[in-house]
Amino acid sequence: MHLFYTPDISSEFYVLSEDESKHCTRVLRLQQGDTIYLIDGIGGLYTAIIQDANQKKCQLQVIDKQMEYGKLPYSTHIAVAPTKNIDRMEWFVEKAVEIGVSEITFLLCDHSERRNLKLERLEKIAVSAMKQSQKGYLPLLHDLTPFHRFLQKALTNHTYIAHLEDDATKSIKDHYTYGQPHCIMIGPEGDFSPEEIAMAYKAGIRPVTLGTSRLRTETAALVACHSLHVLHDIYAPL
Repeated sequence: MHLFYTPDISSEFYVLSEDESKHCTRVLRLQQGDTIYLIDGIGGLYTAIIQDANQKKCQLQVIDKQMEYGKLPYSTHIAVAPTKNIDRMEWFVEKAVEIGVSEITFLLCDHSERRNLKLERLEKIAVSAMKQSQKGYLPLLHDLTPFHRFLQKALTNHTYIAHLEDDATKSIKDHYTYGQPHCIMIGPEGDFSPEEIAMAYKAGIRPVTLGTSRLRTETAALVACHSLHVLHDIYAPL
């Protein structure tokens, strides 16, 4: 199934962007009369027929529309401090989207080594991963957010902080509740500071452990994402 990202689709007729037109006609070599599929990133899946295989303005006619395509019965939010090497964070975004993350917030922490972010680049990676894995929803990506500001907006009943202190003894499974949104906070390479952990506890956020191995930031974030995904599948009603 050839998927194209069309966030602004609103009618029966649509013209692909120049980049998507080139990909459609030059890379995939699709022609007039061929069927392709469009996704809007918010659950809409559209079946379309190529009317004019123009390499710059490929014209389509939509013949079918399906809503809530690939909608998951749960929400997974990962809040993570981006790594100094941005390639590692790009890898995490790609893999998390493939697994099925709903939301990613990038945290600015006391021990953060990276204090700026090109969100547009990460959004492009998320779009590419969404298309490759045939997802219907594009996750929300939030720009660098100071730790204390994130706490002010967090759903504290279902937000957990993963850190390396001794009191993080319970796993995600011990706190998991099916049907509820879950958010896991992952700190920078130097971990969250004691002050940040205390702030989180004061806000009602509980600690979790991701196991006995010492994980890199992006690995820990992906483990948290995958763990929630597995738990959702295990506890889903038959």
